[in-house]
Amino acid sequence: MREFILTEVEGPVLKITLNRPQVLNAWNAAMREELIEALTEAEDDEAVRAVILTGAGDRAFGAGQDLNETKSFDADRAEVWIGEWEKLYNRFRTLSKPIIAALNGVAAGSAFQVALLCDLRVGHAGVRMGQPEINSGIPSTTGPWIMREMLGMARTIDLTLTGRLMNADEAERIGLINRLVPQEQVAEEAMKLALELASKPPVAMRLDRQRFREMTEPNLQDALSAGIRIQREAYATGEPARMMEAFLAKRRVKSA
Repeated sequence: MREFILTEVEGPVLKITLNRPQVLNAWNAAMREELIEALTEAEDDEAVRAVILTGAGDRAFGAGQDLNETKSFDADRAEVWIGEWEKLYNRFRTLSKPIIAALNGVAAGSAFQVALLCDLRVGHAGVRMGQPEINSGIPSTTGPWIMREMLGMARTIDLTLTGRLMNADEAERIGLINRLVPQEQVAEEAMKLALELASKPPVAMRLDRQRFREMTEPNLQDALSAGIRIQREAYATGEPARMMEAFLAKRRVKSA
């Protein structure tokens, strides 16, 4: 039994729930590894034809990186961290089966990126999406890669440098949310869409996803190489640690 994700099979669909609601489903290394394992099992199971990814609770799909983990990183650990994300990205991108993101709340930072790695996204009016990493002193590398692929350079610069979160209307208008429904219908709509995709010819589905990966792979490899260089430089200055500790201190005061 896994600690940080939940899995449930319904017909040809595997539903995966990120299960750290006490920290808004923020990523840590263990949750990433469990997600990779679950996706690998889905790949190996011929009965599974589609995957739904969502978050526990009603506040967040995912709040991004758990700052309690990354605040202690040094330059060497930051480089290893990029490799861990590369492993997760590759698992999403090499899966032969479609992935639907059921957005039940905020999708921020690396959770925003993972939502964009999914093929389609279902959300509701309360969803907010964006790349606020700059506010924690973390430079963005893989985030701008996937944002530019999907949104173009101008919006990528806006979201990266301001760190703002888009509301659901904006996200739908620019094509990031594919189905916008009432909050209580997100899970149902995601399942409906997953079942539709699960009914498609599996070889064509695999080859379509493969081609999307081929089209975007060169720029991803550039982003990963740049990520090692950029994260090493950032963490060597100590700025990310200072900014994350300041953010966590403010949060402790608010919750006191």
